[in-house]
Amino acid sequence: MSSEDVLLDQIGPALSRLRRRTPASARDLSRNLVLNVVADAPGEMTVGGLAAEMGVVQPVASRTVAACIADGLLRRAASQADGRRTVLELTERGEAERARFAADQRAAFEEITAAWSPEERTRFARLLVRYAADAAAWSRRSSDGG
Repeated sequence: MSSEDVLLDQIGPALSRLRRRTPASARDLSRNLVLNVVADAPGEMTVGGLAAEMGVVQPVASRTVAACIADGLLRRAASQADGRRTVLELTERGEAERARFAADQRAAFEEITAAWSPEERTRFARLLVRYAADAAAWSRRSSDGG
């Protein structure tokens, strides 16, 4: 096995370790995921769409959405495309919570990579953002049967 293969085989375990070491509670992670999915949606987001994007069953998404609504982070609104549908929107408080979490994550990134050169930090950040975007596109293609 080549050294490149050995390195590539370490990606899955490394991503798993990152998920376990994030500087946030499980509740914060769940709420942040919901807020980001709603905010990053290319169009309107429903509870069903949220469940599909998160890879969970609808009752799980419904409970998480209900908690976010109770905390003032999300609100239900009528769809602009079809008034019979209910869509999810971030509230000002939801936007602020999302920004707070992003700032916390950036601070952790900067602390973890303090010994890295500025070029290494920037290169890794650029590649990580690209990986996340490509993973989201791959996931959408996979769930569409393509």
